[in-house]
Amino acid sequence: MILRISLYSLCYLIFLASFTVNAAVKLTAEELRVDKAQQAMPVISDYFDSAAFQSSWPNIKKFTKAKQRLTQLGDELWQHSKLQTQQSKLVDDRPLYWTRLALKGFIKNASKDFSQSELAALLEVFETYSRGYHDLSYQKQTDKRILLTGFDPFLLDRNIKQSNPSGLTALLLDGMVIEYQQDGKTITAEINTAMVPVRFEDFDQGEIEALLAPFYALNSVDMITTVSMGRSDFDLEHFPGLRRSSKAPDNLNIYTGANHNKPLIPRLLAAPLKGDEFVLFSLPYQAMMKAKGPYKINDNRGVTVLINNEPKDIIANSMSELSDKVAVQGGGGGYLSNEISYRSIVLRNKLGSTIPTGHIHTPRISDFNAKTNQAIVEQIKAMLVLSLTEI
Repeated sequence: MILRISLYSLCYLIFLASFTVNAAVKLTAEELRVDKAQQAMPVISDYFDSAAFQSSWPNIKKFTKAKQRLTQLGDELWQHSKLQTQQSKLVDDRPLYWTRLALKGFIKNASKDFSQSELAALLEVFETYSRGYHDLSYQKQTDKRILLTGFDPFLLDRNIKQSNPSGLTALLLDGMVIEYQQDGKTITAEINTAMVPVRFEDFDQGEIEALLAPFYALNSVDMITTVSMGRSDFDLEHFPGLRRSSKAPDNLNIYTGANHNKPLIPRLLAAPLKGDEFVLFSLPYQAMMKAKGPYKINDNRGVTVLINNEPKDIIANSMSELSDKVAVQGGGGGYLSNEISYRSIVLRNKLGSTIPTGHIHTPRISDFNAKTNQAIVEQIKAMLVLSLTEI
C-alpha cells in the first residue's frame, strides 16, 4: 500500500508537531560543557541555591505561571551575582555564566508539559532576566547616566576556566554611582549594566538593537560603553568595521566561514546588516586615556581593509581615509567585540541619537586572576569618572 499525503496535510502535521510535548530536548554546546566546568571549578556548583525552584518547577503546568516563575528566577540569579561580587563574597564573573547554563539544562529536561515553541519562549525569558536586560532602570538622582555592557566568557574549549574581565566589570559596576570633582563642583553618574552572550545567532536576531534602541530613541542616557576582552593593554576602538573575519567559533561552536580574505556581512533578522564599511566612535577618549592604572590606554585607529582582494593593516586618522575601503577588521577585530560596537553606533546614527558611544577593549587575561581582574575594573571605573567632564 502506498501512503499518499497532500502538501496541505504535510504542512498541517508539521504545524501540529511544533506544539507537541517535548519528549527529549537537545542541549546546546554551551550547556554540554557544564559538567566539565563543575568538575574544574567546584565553587560554581553551590553558587546559587535553586533547590526550591527545582522541586517546584515540574509541578508548574501553565505557561503564564511558568513565565512568571522564570522571570523571578532570572532576576534572582542576576541580583545574587551582583551582590556576590559587590560585597566581595565571590568576585568572579564565571559562576553567573555556568549557573545560567546549568539551570537552562535543568529547565529543558524537566519541562515535558510545554511545546517546543513555549519552551523556547520560557528559556528566553529566563535568559534575558539573568543577563540584567530588564534591570536597566535609573533610580538615583545623579547628573549623568551611563549604560555599559559586558560579555560572557568565551573560547571555553581552549580553557574551560576562562574568565572575562568585561563581565566582571558589568557585575561590579551595576547600580554604582561615580563622581568627578573639579573646582569645587561635583558631577555624579549612575551606571547600569547588562551581560551579552557570545553567540553569532543572537546578534543576527537583533539582540543588541533590541537592547539599546529604547535608550537611543529617547536619548535617555549620557553615554553607552560596550566592553570586551582584547589585547595586552586597553584599546579604545576608534573605527569599528561592518564585517566578520575572525575564524574563531562562538560559544555554540558555530563557525561563520569568514576569514581575512573573505570577510562576511552579518545579518539583522532576515536581511544583511546595512551600514557603511566603517563607523566612528564618539567616546570622550582624550579624557578617558588619562585614567591612572597599571595598563596603557590606547586610542586604537588600526583597522584591516581589502586592497586588491588582499587584507592590509592600516592606521586611519579620519573617516575620509576609509570611505572607499572594504572592512576586514575594525579596531575591535573581526569578532563580536567589534560587532557590538559597530551595531550600537549604526543604531545610534539611524535613530539620530547624540549619545556618546564606543567600545573599550580590556587587557586579555588567561584563566582567572582576581587581582588582575580587579585592577582592570578599577581602571575602567577611572575612565568613566574622567568621561564625566565631557559627556
